[in-house]
Amino acid sequence: MIIDCHGHFTTAPPQLARWRDRQIAAVGDPGNAPDPDRLVITDEDLRQAIEGNQLRLMDERGSDLTVFSPRASFMAHHIGDFEVSSVWARLCNDLVHRVGTLYPGRFAMGAMLPQSPGVDPATCLPELRRAVEELGAVTVNLNPDPSGGRWTAPPLTDRSWYPIYEAMVEYDIPAMIHVSTSCNPAFHTTGAHYLNADTTAFMQLVQGDLFADFPTLRFVIPHGGGAVPYHWGRFRGLAMALGRPDPEELLDNVFFDTCVYHQAGIDLLTRVIPSGSLLFASEMIGAVRDIDPRTGHHFDDTKRYVEATPHLSGRERAAVYADNALRVYPRLAARLAAAGR
Repeated sequence: MIIDCHGHFTTAPPQLARWRDRQIAAVGDPGNAPDPDRLVITDEDLRQAIEGNQLRLMDERGSDLTVFSPRASFMAHHIGDFEVSSVWARLCNDLVHRVGTLYPGRFAMGAMLPQSPGVDPATCLPELRRAVEELGAVTVNLNPDPSGGRWTAPPLTDRSWYPIYEAMVEYDIPAMIHVSTSCNPAFHTTGAHYLNADTTAFMQLVQGDLFADFPTLRFVIPHGGGAVPYHWGRFRGLAMALGRPDPEELLDNVFFDTCVYHQAGIDLLTRVIPSGSLLFASEMIGAVRDIDPRTGHHFDDTKRYVEATPHLSGRERAAVYADNALRVYPRLAARLAAAGR
């Protein structure tokens, strides 16, 4: 089995974006906010959005199941207030759940949270609990910067985040640390803000003692960990200078995915980071959708790189493809076991 731990509904039917445009236009004027019940997206709309896109590429590239969440750049937690984010998160989570219901053997739900700048993270708990208990989510996406590139939130080690971590531990689910759209022109959303956030999140964890308080808490840092594997010596040296443990001690709780879009990058990732801390992922139909003229293959066809890297044995490659994901996402493992897979 090959499990892709990082997929987003980037091909959602256009009605969703049009509804969101109306919601944004009504920010500050709630009386004119669109009614979620007026958004009509049929099962056939969802099939058309999935079958010619994610599902087709999964079949072509040989992946079996994708952990699937709402489009990351659409989370846009900096827009409006908590009520705006709450309605938007519920609507997007419901759509992703419906995809998983239509294709239960191919997609497992990841939920977005209704975060909002300056708002207590505990306000996300009702939607987190609904997503897990009612929709069957196996993970959540946690945005360390709800301000959209302004970085006004406290670090992930701050106690204000603890209510979310307590719920994650209760449900035994991980979180993917994933920012959303940047509203700061200094940071391109996918080329800078995403990778900056991956790196920043890891450094926050180096500086803190979060896993002393939550020894079973698990984070997935996407996009290959940003700059972390490339600068592993820097992080080790900074940890020493700060009197912190070696960063490798974080790797029982922190996992990196393989959303790295060239062979040399995957080779470095698999050489520096132990195979037990790597999860296969592609984020297909995401930020990088084109064909690489040097290879003739899509940049985001990451299975090719994982297959070709010399730094994984057959057993380690199998762990990266599925075994590690089943360990990090126990609710997914239980679901697959119940289905006899």
